[in-house]
Amino acid sequence: MAVPTPHNSAKVGDFAKTVLMPGDPKRAKFIAENFLTDITLVNDVRGVQGYTGYYKGKRVSVMASGMGMPSIGIYSYELFHFYGVENIIRVGSAGALHPDLHIRDIVLGMGACTNSNYARQFELPGTYAPIASYKLLKKAADTAEKMGLRYMVGNVFSSDTFYDDSMSTVEWQKMGVLAVEMESAALYMNAARAGKNALCICTISDSILGKEPETTAEEREKSFTAMMELALEVAE
Repeated sequence: MAVPTPHNSAKVGDFAKTVLMPGDPKRAKFIAENFLTDITLVNDVRGVQGYTGYYKGKRVSVMASGMGMPSIGIYSYELFHFYGVENIIRVGSAGALHPDLHIRDIVLGMGACTNSNYARQFELPGTYAPIASYKLLKKAADTAEKMGLRYMVGNVFSSDTFYDDSMSTVEWQKMGVLAVEMESAALYMNAARAGKNALCICTISDSILGKEPETTAEEREKSFTAMMELALEVAE
């Protein structure tokens, strides 16, 4: 497929080697305007803003993914295959499943369990286990230590449903899964298929265990700055 694509009006070369991907277009705009310099809007199809600028001299892009695996599946596929992007770092929110995780703690998704059939397209003779790029994961953990952040590394659960009729999400806790979100498994699979790198960095916005009050939409958009800075430090 040639560029621009049906979902991205950017030209070849408009995106940096590393793209940060929040789900929310407003969060992408917030990151670009508050952390990057010399920013350029490179995509605004369907209101999914993509920006390229500089962070401490590094050329970095940020673009929203939308919600869910079908959405991030489209955007990450096009970035990896048509725009030459090498690294995608998801910067999102997640619901805590582990009792030691609190609001605003950070989770680094080493692997992504899922209830999705996204992997079926690859026609594999078994069950695929989506995992992060070790290079990005190690750099993120090392950097989080230096920054003094509260974080945990482990599995996340990428769910196809936000309102789950079976109410079974909490069952993943017994397998040591740290948190639930909705995008990472598809991102990790797309990265693996393309031979590229991906990492999920999430901030805990609420607790599935009901321990603490959840954050507001505005707080998720503008106040998860530790996660944003961590991702930008990891960007290559």
